[in-house]
Amino acid sequence: MGVPATQLRVGQVINYEDDLWVCVKLEQKKLSKGGGAVQAKLKNLRRGDHITHRFRSADKVETAYLDKKNCEYLYPDGEFFVFMDTEDFEQYQLHADFVGDLMPYVKHNEKVVVTFYEGKSVSVDLPSAVVLLITETEPGFKGDSVNNVFKPATLETGLQVKIPNHVAEGDLVKISTETGDFIERVKQT
Repeated sequence: MGVPATQLRVGQVINYEDDLWVCVKLEQKKLSKGGGAVQAKLKNLRRGDHITHRFRSADKVETAYLDKKNCEYLYPDGEFFVFMDTEDFEQYQLHADFVGDLMPYVKHNEKVVVTFYEGKSVSVDLPSAVVLLITETEPGFKGDSVNNVFKPATLETGLQVKIPNHVAEGDLVKISTETGDFIERVKQT
């Protein structure tokens, strides 16, 4: 179903050039010869690459209707990651090409939302930040109290991040899933 390009919104998924794209940024433009345009930064849901495309205000974009299901991440299986629907216990495999970059943010048996298009699983929706345990890092030195001193750390999922010097092995840390950066240390309950 086509809608005017001016009605495109951030987060909306469209069918463009026979592929699924999610709109991650929008900018309204005025053209010199009258009329307007919408410049959209689009992310491919299957491959993860980005493009920027300018739609004229008269252009139509085809919105994609997606299904979302609550699933639990079970295990990796070769080039696939296996998820189970928490309602009917059906299992789905997502190829590493589609979700491989996202999986270091997901712990085993963690609940996630899996996105489906025409009955086929295409992506995993992550929260903006996740809390993970530090499994390996160097000890901080007492004399290094200068601001912005970072050291490498390995988290429970194998993700490698830079953390402040005062954070230690065994601590829980909040990590941004968009940038992969350390946000804060989390108190254990």
